[in-house]
Amino acid sequence: MLSQIISAYTLRTFTSAQIAMSHRRQFLKKSLFLSASGLFLHSYLHAAPAPQDKSGKQTELVPPPDLFDAQTLDMDFWLKPRTLDLIRPASGERLKLLYWQDGDMLDSSYQECCHFLRDVNGKKTAAIDPKLLETLWATQAFIARFGMTKPLEVLSAYRTPESNQRLREEGIPAARKSLHLEGRAADIRIAHLHEEVLGELIRSFRQGGVGFYFRASAKGGWIHTDTGLQRTWKA
Repeated sequence: MLSQIISAYTLRTFTSAQIAMSHRRQFLKKSLFLSASGLFLHSYLHAAPAPQDKSGKQTELVPPPDLFDAQTLDMDFWLKPRTLDLIRPASGERLKLLYWQDGDMLDSSYQECCHFLRDVNGKKTAAIDPKLLETLWATQAFIARFGMTKPLEVLSAYRTPESNQRLREEGIPAARKSLHLEGRAADIRIAHLHEEVLGELIRSFRQGGVGFYFRASAKGGWIHTDTGLQRTWKA
């Protein structure tokens, strides 16, 4: 049943009408190449003066629309074997394995993924939505086209109700009915890739919610991705 769900979901067609204009693809390539060398954020912030309100105070920069368009991907991209390369900073674990091949999810690999994406604090494992795995893999595979092969850091995936409530009590952003509780969400980041760039890429897959969590720290913020309704927010 699981393989049928995956096959039905992934074997979709992309018509020529969905292919973005060439200048948008060139802009995408430039953005990713700059990101790979750690220059994107600097270029973006210094390309033009920050907008100001009536008092002259600088306001938040608004990212360019449609920075990425994953709909330009052809069928071959979705049919090739899929390998995930993930790390969990909270536990120090790393997972690199082939989990999907010849149109089927590899059951043993899927089980490993579920364990890896467990609630590290609550020490409990739950079934992870296969669509979430697809988003994680597609994100890595897409940026790998531009020379970025860093593992994807998973800060949080499945959460027990107890862990989710504890985060809320500590003032950490966590929805009361979070999709983390259902194994349908993950908080992620990729070293040296600005969260704004990462989030725009994930949003272009059009497969669920994307939350942008900007933080002024050495490692920056993170992106929430889930398989719920399509929506975006910043926090």
